[in-house]
Amino acid sequence: MKIYYEGYGCTLNQGETGLYVNKLLSEGSVLVSRPDEADISIIGTCAVIQKTEDHMLKRIEELSRLGRVKVIGCLSAIKGSEISGGNIEAIDRNEFQQFQEYLEDTSIIDAEIMSGIPINQGCTGKCNFCISHIARGKLVSRRPEKIVNQIRMMVAAGKREIRISSLDTAAYGKDTGYRLPSLIKDITAVDGDFMLRVGMMEPRNTIEILDDLLEAYDDPKVFKFLHIPVQSGDDRVLTAMNREYTVDEFMQIIESFRKRFPDMTISTDVIIGYHAENDRSFDLTCDLIRKVQPEIINVTRFSPRELTPDFEHRPRPTNVLKDQDRTMAEIHRKIVSERFSALVGKVERILITEDGKPGTMVGRDASYRPVVIRAPAEKYTWHSARIIGYENTSLIGELVD
Repeated sequence: MKIYYEGYGCTLNQGETGLYVNKLLSEGSVLVSRPDEADISIIGTCAVIQKTEDHMLKRIEELSRLGRVKVIGCLSAIKGSEISGGNIEAIDRNEFQQFQEYLEDTSIIDAEIMSGIPINQGCTGKCNFCISHIARGKLVSRRPEKIVNQIRMMVAAGKREIRISSLDTAAYGKDTGYRLPSLIKDITAVDGDFMLRVGMMEPRNTIEILDDLLEAYDDPKVFKFLHIPVQSGDDRVLTAMNREYTVDEFMQIIESFRKRFPDMTISTDVIIGYHAENDRSFDLTCDLIRKVQPEIINVTRFSPRELTPDFEHRPRPTNVLKDQDRTMAEIHRKIVSERFSALVGKVERILITEDGKPGTMVGRDASYRPVVIRAPAEKYTWHSARIIGYENTSLIGELVD
């Protein structure tokens, strides 16, 4: 069978898509580069906001005009029965657990299509705005030996940047007692030259394992990168969102990591225009972002989602959202300028991980900062690079080895 695939959304969605495609490859299917050449198209979907869902539905319809389509991911779990029909087959919520079990022992045939290895399904939170936990259901952690075995196969196939992902990696093992720090240690014990990037962690679960997590991050195979969403700098808004942590607890996590790893890259998420937010709430969020100094800020406009408690609420006015977008972008620009300018002239050890724009390659330093090299370099090789500048959210380097 000839298959074509597209994966969208978070690393978890894309990782599941990669696992499913690898499963089909292990059963004798072959990849093609165009949907009109395929017997079936696989699309891994995201439904985090309404705009994304609309884009997914449009793309599914486009692919269905060319032939059979299999829909997986969050949108299929939410609207599987509505989507299915004609050339379209979607995995609905009732089938989702069986689908995960189907992927459990997947052999990695093509490691390059794997953006990450899923480590658990569901999460422990019930955020009022979030459709993802409804799509994914309760927490189910994969067995560590299954995860490690798939990572071992990826390393054996030549992959050197390994990512683990879920809705909340810090929730891993709350249902089994074998928590994330132990899993990280199992992964870094795998033989081979590779680096591990740990996916997003929710503060409510991170703080429970903080000391052990810091110890696990000590391993040189772990990128010093932390993705931890705050969403708002106002405790009142966090309560309305049902986030189950406070700003002080979030700061405790940030300060602990920065104290242990001063060069840590911090990534965070912020929701603007939430129905319970006011001007003071946004000012508090801006103050918090200036204090934390995250190199990466993912800003999302509040989008009421069907099936969630917040569905009946509306975002703040569009003109307010536009002003907030501009303000947050300017804060981010200043943070990146300050932190990246301090690196100019330094020599960083980088792992080349991907092709960049024509004539360039992109590497990652130990803190997972992207370094653009305007010189030929083989993928998954290590180099020393002098930082000569930066643009947008990337450093610019020149090889010195």
